[in-house]
Amino acid sequence: MKGYRSSRIVILNGTSLKKSVVAVILGFILVFAVSGVMTSLKPEYRVSSSSIHEFSKRFSGESLLHIFGYTNAYFTQGLSSEAKAPNYASALFELTTSINLDDPRSLIRNEIPGFAHYDGEILVAGSGVNYTDMPVESSPPMEVLLEERQASIIEVEEEEGDNAPPPAQTTGDKRTVFIYHSHSRESFLPYLEGVTSPNAASHPEVNVTRLGKKLQEELIQRGIGTDIDTTDTALALKNRGWVYGQSYDVTRPIVEEAMAGNQDLNYLIDIHRDSGRRKSTTMDINGVPHARLYFVIGKKNQNYEKNQYLAEQIHNKLEKLHPGLSKGIFVPPAVETRNGIYNQDLSPNSMLIEVGGVDNTFEEMNRTLEIFADVFGEIYWQAEKVDGEPEGDAQ
Repeated sequence: MKGYRSSRIVILNGTSLKKSVVAVILGFILVFAVSGVMTSLKPEYRVSSSSIHEFSKRFSGESLLHIFGYTNAYFTQGLSSEAKAPNYASALFELTTSINLDDPRSLIRNEIPGFAHYDGEILVAGSGVNYTDMPVESSPPMEVLLEERQASIIEVEEEEGDNAPPPAQTTGDKRTVFIYHSHSRESFLPYLEGVTSPNAASHPEVNVTRLGKKLQEELIQRGIGTDIDTTDTALALKNRGWVYGQSYDVTRPIVEEAMAGNQDLNYLIDIHRDSGRRKSTTMDINGVPHARLYFVIGKKNQNYEKNQYLAEQIHNKLEKLHPGLSKGIFVPPAVETRNGIYNQDLSPNSMLIEVGGVDNTFEEMNRTLEIFADVFGEIYWQAEKVDGEPEGDAQ
């Protein structure tokens, strides 16, 4: 009997070993099969890094401790009594269906006409900002964009730029910042005679390019060499027979050419204005009205986290100085993300900034740009010191 039992044990152990080997082999086959399917899919159907990022955001550090706790209870000893285990089923359901059970918008975004226009994502929210205060991006038809309009003469107060003291440090002859405008004709209702609709607020001269010139002046005053492009993108679209959603295709070669001709260019700033109304785009600082701003991130750019990091640095400093001046960092609704990259893949230091809205005045927006230039300059020179690059001579 003893010998029989030993033989049986050996046979059973051999069977278990065979099953384990088969399971391992099948596991490898399954991994290769799934990998082959995923890599053979068209890009639009693949699981992107942003999808994994969204999925992983559902799991906090406490969630990971809960997961480790299934194999070793030691990991859960540091958790508070109020800590709850994550809802793995809900997270997996969202990854596979794009429906977030905690966000009803994900269920109805494709069911209610027009709802998708307000279904953007807030990556970082400024003070008092939530999904009821989402930015608005207009997409005017080309005939509206190119329509001839009368604009009042603008006489913006000139600040004491010429009398400002020379900066303590400069980039010398280097120009390291490039400003451009993918929607160059975005204009402002206070200067357009007889125009009341935000979608009709466009003009070939009285537009956001004036904001770009103002920011260029402010950065130069802080010792940061800056180039600017003021191409009329609407006219370029017309000449090529393109639609408004291809505006970024117009500016992309402009930026690429600028970078190819100047190896020192590192920061790219695309300046726009919001289509939201005054209540949403304006705030008082010490009783003086300022235009609010916010940052747009294109998550179809696989390296968008680097651009988001720079935007977060600026946003956080603005929040400390003037809470609410920066509305935050947003990803536009899918229906508006015709590009989804916004040329931000060209540099890890790319920014798309919406300054003010259709009801703001240049005085209000210029005040904000001065504050922005202060914050950007501080971050810029700190990065220069960290990188160990030589600083230019003081002027």
